[in-house]
Amino acid sequence: MSTVLESKTAADSAIQAAAQASATPELTDGFHLVIDALKLNDLDTIFGLVGIPITDLARLAQAEGLRFIGFRHEQHAGNAAAIAGYMTGKPGICMTVSAPGFLNGLTALANATTNCFPMILISGSSEREIVDLQQGDYEEMDQLAIARPHCKAAFRVLHAEDIGVGFARAIRAAVSGRPGGVYLDLPAKLLAQTMDAAKGKASLIKVVDAAPRQLPAPDTVAKALDVLKTAKRPLILLGKGAAYAQADEDIRAFIEKTGVPYLPMSMAKGLLPDTHAQCASAARSYVLAEADVVMLVGARLNWLLSHGKGKTWGSEKGAKRFIQIDISPTEIDSNVPIEAPLIGDIGSCIGEMLKGVDASFPKPSAEWLANIASKKDKNLTSMAQKLAQSPSPMNFHSALGSIREVLKDHQDINLVNEGANTLDFCRAIIEQYQPRKRFDSGTWGVMGIGMGYAIGAAVTSGKPVVAIEGDSAFGFSGMELETICRYDLPVTTIIFNNNGVYRGTDVNPTGGKDVAPTVFVKDARYDKMIEAFGGIGRHVTTPEELAAALREGIASGKPTLINAVIDESAGTESGRLTNLNPQSGKK
Repeated sequence: MSTVLESKTAADSAIQAAAQASATPELTDGFHLVIDALKLNDLDTIFGLVGIPITDLARLAQAEGLRFIGFRHEQHAGNAAAIAGYMTGKPGICMTVSAPGFLNGLTALANATTNCFPMILISGSSEREIVDLQQGDYEEMDQLAIARPHCKAAFRVLHAEDIGVGFARAIRAAVSGRPGGVYLDLPAKLLAQTMDAAKGKASLIKVVDAAPRQLPAPDTVAKALDVLKTAKRPLILLGKGAAYAQADEDIRAFIEKTGVPYLPMSMAKGLLPDTHAQCASAARSYVLAEADVVMLVGARLNWLLSHGKGKTWGSEKGAKRFIQIDISPTEIDSNVPIEAPLIGDIGSCIGEMLKGVDASFPKPSAEWLANIASKKDKNLTSMAQKLAQSPSPMNFHSALGSIREVLKDHQDINLVNEGANTLDFCRAIIEQYQPRKRFDSGTWGVMGIGMGYAIGAAVTSGKPVVAIEGDSAFGFSGMELETICRYDLPVTTIIFNNNGVYRGTDVNPTGGKDVAPTVFVKDARYDKMIEAFGGIGRHVTTPEELAAALREGIASGKPTLINAVIDESAGTESGRLTNLNPQSGKK
């Protein structure tokens, strides 16, 4: 009898427990809603650095199938997210802790905004009630107010049910119109908030058509074509915005059908191969000075183009006429008058212009093309002579010449490049064959993007990366070698080591013990750094050794660093930016 009663009691208890379970709603929390919002919008990779409260979020994200790439410094995580955004057109995600971690990421956020790279910086923060009363919370800082001047938009989410809206607004702001950086502030208390799981799921938003096409007005298309038709010496100038647009086929078709020579800015190299017959890179100074009509495609007339003024543009020859394609109306006339502005996304604008180019469209004059060809031949011959020399120790030309020959056999490789002289010489010597494969210091001309961009490019593309770094530029992000080794990324880093900033030959004029401000430790062995983390280090002193080490590094698919010893007297003060250095003429 007791056995029957015990069985009945157990059954009743089970029924009651089941009833209670069914009556208790399933809960979710802020941690999971953040992860679900990312997954819903096909954002599968987070670049960041853990710490309270990001550590738990990173662990949960990884457990839910997202990829978390942990860095040694937030700035480089932000740079990785930014370049991922540039490559994919989706916002790259960077996640940091509060206050100092947020500030470290802020530099990358501002750089992304300046370069028009879509990214979202997500940072934990202190509770509003404590921050607003300045009561001294752990890492207390009004991060939202600090971020706003440095990004396209900034949002704070205070309630779990608003996480979906917060992410939707951040995604749309990052990629719509002119892309850029967005800050998303998540106070620590938010992540621990709970709510009904079904309601939480319903609160999430999958962003639809985040970057809709913006068609140009038909009359502006006709005006631009009319201006181009009247040109005697036309030039198309491609900026990195043209590469970001991923309208590669239409851009190429437009250039080839019109027959107009084109000049790519450094990150637009490869939209058409640098070896294309219409590429005017080898005659850059000539075409900028002599062109009478310039069509800007995703390029801004900023300091990189001398603001469209002065000797660079042949100012003594009279005003040029400009056509400009840009998604932002406020960019027009920012430096010089634009005769034919086309406002819209680049793909739509080029597509509409292409419709107006038929067999009757006038081609550039034979004289203009012949003069460009002559300048190109002269400059390419001069460059070939410099590349053929083999001084000991190596200089920039001989080292880059050997790299150039290797990369001809690896045309789909991602190239990261930064430095002063290293950047200047590399973008002139190393040829690009495919779009969105060259990543450099960009609009701000900042140093320190190297290892962050390299990691971002490797993770995003799954293809090898070669990073060509000046020894000074490398120093900003060198500790990320450990990150590269930890994730076993196919990154080969080449450091042009000339013992200092610009050169390693400066001396302390007082004769004191301290070295000159531009001088580093002589004969530093950067290759030993990567060996400490399990990577492959190579020390080379000749072009032949450099080429062999680069081939081996690419073929291995393993983290590799090549310490390339360069003549310490090679290089010039500030590279090609001597005009920005008030002391450059007082040496």
